[in-house]
Amino acid sequence: MDMNRDFLNELLETPSPSSMEMGIQKKWMNYVKEFAHEVRTDNAGNVIGILNPEAEFKILLAGHCDEIALVINRIDSDGFLYTDKMGGINPKAAVGMRVNVLGYNGEVNGVIGVNAQHHGGLKDDFDLSDLFIDCGFKSKEEVDQKIQIGDLAVYDRKPEILQDRYIAGRGLDNRTGCFIVAEVLKQLAKKDVKVGVYAASTVNEETNMGGAYFAAAGIEPTCALACDVTFATDYPGVNRNKHGDVRLEGGPVLAKGAPINYKINKLLEKAAKELDMQLQYELTPRMTGTDADRMRLTGRGVPIALVSLPLRYMHAPVETASFKDIEEEIVLLVKMIESLDGTESLNPLED
Repeated sequence: MDMNRDFLNELLETPSPSSMEMGIQKKWMNYVKEFAHEVRTDNAGNVIGILNPEAEFKILLAGHCDEIALVINRIDSDGFLYTDKMGGINPKAAVGMRVNVLGYNGEVNGVIGVNAQHHGGLKDDFDLSDLFIDCGFKSKEEVDQKIQIGDLAVYDRKPEILQDRYIAGRGLDNRTGCFIVAEVLKQLAKKDVKVGVYAASTVNEETNMGGAYFAAAGIEPTCALACDVTFATDYPGVNRNKHGDVRLEGGPVLAKGAPINYKINKLLEKAAKELDMQLQYELTPRMTGTDADRMRLTGRGVPIALVSLPLRYMHAPVETASFKDIEEEIVLLVKMIESLDGTESLNPLED
């Protein structure tokens, strides 16, 4: 399959903190407009590429483009920056990292300082408020010329290829997802698809999932699939008895639980069987913790499913995923959607 790794790399190199996704969204929009029949945006900041906008049966694919970040909440008199979380930042992963502060006057590089071990180091139970960013400023007045309260910062980490097998970096959660839905749309544009396909790069998932609500409420889809990441458990120190057995190169992961529509999962499993593709499973008994939860509760209710990419080191600057899994998820979704004729019932009580 012709999977555009250069586009994936471009997305991963573009800062996209939750609430400031405009730059990555413009790049995503420019990419999909080459093959989508129509491209829409909305007031949340979502971008939606569409095939067959006149079709009555509409399937929405949502992959969020936002990443976790730091938000500047205090600047001291000596020019050091203090931060709060914009999404699920792990303070222990932040220690000693390089960062790019997305200041109102342009980007500013800095480092997250840490007390030397010779001087006592960090306390065992430290949190984000114990850390600070050093950009080389000498006073608050100097900072104020470039950075203000509310500006965001992301880790300064470019994606790396590991053994031409895996990709590692920051924010694979979930810029891999918005990449996947774009590639699914591109592949389906070459086929005789009988249903409406709405591929959405959504915003704000890491903070409030509001983008997914706007997208689904505006589209009123027949069904919706969230394309996100899930926890791989195939590395040292993970308790698989507690967290399940999900592996890189083990195939796409389907969720099972109360929020998930039984019939959509059956359609995905049928497609996987026809492709001779291995699937993995995760349990989501009450909620999925993804865009699927918000899409499900729009309008009169939307049948949903969740297809996830196995990911190591969630919310660390070195999140790691498999190219094979990315490609298989694209192939699976294309196969499932091209099999639809628009007459399918998703009511689990109907044959």
